[in-house]
Amino acid sequence: MSVKDALFAFCEGFVQERLDRIRTRITAVEASLGSETKSSAGDKHETGRAMVQLEREKLGMQLAEAEKMQQLMAKVPKNSSSSTVSLGSLVKTNAQRYFLSISAGAYTQDMVTVYCVSPATPIGRGLLGKAVGDSFVFNGKTIEIFEIS
Repeated sequence: MSVKDALFAFCEGFVQERLDRIRTRITAVEASLGSETKSSAGDKHETGRAMVQLEREKLGMQLAEAEKMQQLMAKVPKNSSSSTVSLGSLVKTNAQRYFLSISAGAYTQDMVTVYCVSPATPIGRGLLGKAVGDSFVFNGKTIEIFEIS
């Protein structure tokens, strides 16, 4: 398995785990909401129900965001090769290595760490469209691109 294949699998797993976790919490909240309707303790009942409803709405927003991540991953080309940084690029710089896909954190294999970043992040925006030899300033540091695959 190539490094890019491993990164792709890592990011897909990150999204799937997040979706599963949110869906499990939604199921638990809905069960809680169902049990709240069986109570008739007046104001206490209404407060508890409102809190559960707020939690359900928050989880709904998290689910929508995770689904957007999943849609973005579906657009990431598995075998992209470009002379400029684009979605799906693995970029080696003087600072770090980056995989432009979704913000999934650090992936480490064989003592090499690659940061999975979204093109919407500040570092992702700095990398997009750059070619080998280009540089840009990020957090006061000059980042130079050595390799794009």
